[in-house]
Amino acid sequence: MNTENDDEAARPRGVRGFGVASTLSAAVISELAGAAEAAGYRTFWTNDTPDGDGLRALRVAAGATLTIRLGVGLLPVDRVPPNEIIARIGLVGLPVDRLVVGVGAGAQPGGLGRVRSAVAALRDATSAAVVVGALGPRMCGLAGEVADGVLLDWPTIDSASAAREHVRSGARSAERATPPMAGYVFTALGAAALQQLRSDAAHYGSVPAYAAHFRRAAHDAIDAAVHAETVRDLRRRLAPYEAVLDEVIVRAVVAEPRAAAYRRVLDAGAP
Repeated sequence: MNTENDDEAARPRGVRGFGVASTLSAAVISELAGAAEAAGYRTFWTNDTPDGDGLRALRVAAGATLTIRLGVGLLPVDRVPPNEIIARIGLVGLPVDRLVVGVGAGAQPGGLGRVRSAVAALRDATSAAVVVGALGPRMCGLAGEVADGVLLDWPTIDSASAAREHVRSGARSAERATPPMAGYVFTALGAAALQQLRSDAAHYGSVPAYAAHFRRAAHDAIDAAVHAETVRDLRRRLAPYEAVLDEVIVRAVVAEPRAAAYRRVLDAGAP
């Protein structure tokens, strides 16, 4: 029995998520979450940073929606340990039946063991889906072994294809089906947003873990982004990702954090 071919044949196509920064105002997040649900996106994502609480942002999104899944990507478990994640989920009052908790290693040594322990702890304490943010081959393998899903950051078509092989290998070692793989595709529409996209790419490229990932993949961060001047071209550039990702997360990058700018990207990248 060829499990890999079976997994590939069963993969859905055309599934999209929409992602924004958690630092946006509650009014903007509410509007965008409702618009994403109406446009047919499967998930709405926020990040989590020291100055932006991703879970609280998702609480706002939950209040504006009924069915769309709500993802936080990622919670670095060296900064936000599992017991704190669990407490915050309860404190904020998120609907766990729609919640996707993304965890990553963070910057400290020992990331593989830390993520393995975090996934186990979250699985014991919540029924929310738990996905692992993976950059390197070993973390991709671990995600395939233990997680409900895999979240890639700044993937190219080639790096996503390579990651899938490591995820499959990890799943085989655990004798389980290959978990779905999503990717944050940083996406900008129009000339004004290009400068911000370049700034974001430069920032990620300066982070040691990402810099190592980009060296392994032999590309720069900006090469993994999608920028287009027109809606038609943006759709054309996003489409190839559907061949290698189970879910393409359109991570919107705009020149000014206004709802109208995000809506243009949301509408252009809709499934």
